Amino acid sequence: MTERVLTPRNRGFLFLDSHPAGCEQLVADMWQACPAPVAAPEGDGPVALVIGSSAGYGLAATLAGLKRAGIRGIAVSFEKAPTARRTATAGWYRTAATAGIARTAGRDVVFLNGDAFSDTMKDEVAELVEQRFGGRLDYLIYSVAAPRRTDPATGTTYASVLKPIGRTDRTKSLVFDEEGVPEVREVETGPAEGDDIEQTVAVMGGADWERWIDHLAGRGLLADGFATAALSYIGSSLTAAIYRQGTIGAAKAHLEATARTLNERLDKLVGGRAVTSVNGAAVTQSSTAIPGIALYTGLLRGVLGEGLVPPIRQLAALWDQLTGAAPLAPDDEGRVRLDTFEMTDHVQAAVAERWETATTETIADLADVDWFRAEVRRLYGFSVPGVDYTAPVATDVPWPALTP
Repeated sequence: MTERVLTPRNRGFLFLDSHPAGCEQLVADMWQACPAPVAAPEGDGPVALVIGSSAGYGLAATLAGLKRAGIRGIAVSFEKAPTARRTATAGWYRTAATAGIARTAGRDVVFLNGDAFSDTMKDEVAELVEQRFGGRLDYLIYSVAAPRRTDPATGTTYASVLKPIGRTDRTKSLVFDEEGVPEVREVETGPAEGDDIEQTVAVMGGADWERWIDHLAGRGLLADGFATAALSYIGSSLTAAIYRQGTIGAAKAHLEATARTLNERLDKLVGGRAVTSVNGAAVTQSSTAIPGIALYTGLLRGVLGEGLVPPIRQLAALWDQLTGAAPLAPDDEGRVRLDTFEMTDHVQAAVAERWETATTETIADLADVDWFRAEVRRLYGFSVPGVDYTAPVATDVPWPALTP
């Protein structure tokens, strides 16, 4: 097994390698940070499917489901294996660590690596539900962030873009130089053109979520009272032009409309529910690519400090609502709001005030830039407390095996 001393090599917020021990420790830390349930889950636990389980809120959904709700079932992600030149992706190592936690907790979870958009993956999941998990699925969490999607019905490949709609947008952005020194720049993004909106909606809207539900329902695999949630984000007016009012916002609106349609269908079919879960801001691999989001999140942390609720605690709250441990209380748009800590008037006003005066010279006083930079590094397993980064580490970690 190959062992190497790994040091972070990055281009902006994108890192070329990931640290297996750091990823493992990060998952262990998330597990410890997840509140334990009031009463320990009994029996085999409900059967759940988490699509997009290896990163961000999907990873939090998997871990919180294991600890808070005692789930078993299937977790789907799309990660790259290690090679002679490169480590595996961070999600590969996080999945291996999550599998170890599931085994220790005595929960039967199958981890699948492949294209969640494909009907091949949907068939594989359906077969597992039928043959391994009693033929009934209780929950489905949908948390997919991808740059492109091939529609299995038509073979057409769609690509998403991050653009405003109707006008050019200029916004502030937070970057770090090679020495880690923060800089505030102004970036300009041109408006959506041609079929940019339709392409982005096809990738990031609700089409694939609905296709999963159709596929599983068509095989009679949805349990009575089945519940599903697609994870989403709304965010601040400061980032609205590129996010909620941009192409990605059009996709999120489609996702929410899909939730309302699915909710009506599932209620009639199995007495079930479909909601979107609006989560609060967090540092994720997908969010760092969106102009303005890095600066906003750093400023938000500067305002809230430890009051910035981490994804694992947000997803613990979602599982409580889905399982009935707490009342399920979606808003009029069918959205479960887990972002209330972020979206209060006084918090948004404080962030907006800092945004207006944020420059390269003032940013260190206004935003928690050290926290933000460390969070980006932790996405790849670096800067995780308790890890010896001077020690060689095995990079050839196997994908979790399917056990009998």
